[in-house]
Amino acid sequence: MPSQTSPSPVCPGCGGPARSVADTVADPAPPHADVADLTDRLAKAPAVASRGTTALHAGEGLIMAGVGLALAHGGLTGHATVPLVGGLLLALIALAGTALVVRNETRGRAAVTAGEARAEALWQPAYHCPGCASVFCPGGEPWQGRLTPEQFRKLVWTEAGYGGELEEGARAALVPPGTLPRPRGAQDHV
Repeated sequence: MPSQTSPSPVCPGCGGPARSVADTVADPAPPHADVADLTDRLAKAPAVASRGTTALHAGEGLIMAGVGLALAHGGLTGHATVPLVGGLLLALIALAGTALVVRNETRGRAAVTAGEARAEALWQPAYHCPGCASVFCPGGEPWQGRLTPEQFRKLVWTEAGYGGELEEGARAALVPPGTLPRPRGAQDHV
């Protein structure tokens, strides 16, 4: 018995065929002139550094601090003020910079993890129409209407808790009132 797949939904705006946002991001096939840009515009969450990258950054910072301490030690044993002070400053700046980078990367990963379920709930059922460059949910659930990719990104990212990471274009996009059929809804996005 052949397996039956459900047909792709038709865009409520132009009547053209649509692909799921997940499929579009995974394989942004033509006719998109701006394929790379489209995957960024439809991203479910901000890009964050992996744990491995954070560990690498921590290691680099500690090595720089070690170099600074070695310079300071050389200045101390040679009774030279410049290497002593310069080495201590290098070590302190490297440690402070490393702490900031590691903290920010860890916080970014935590924010994406915390909002992952809400982002997934809004992103997964969405479809993208390449004909009119709109994003919609068939049947109006969990959100209603057609949105531009920027409005869609703002809706998903704001609801997931990482709207502060939006770039200027998506931040300026206005999500129409009533897009989310609940009391809090789109007021948070306008």
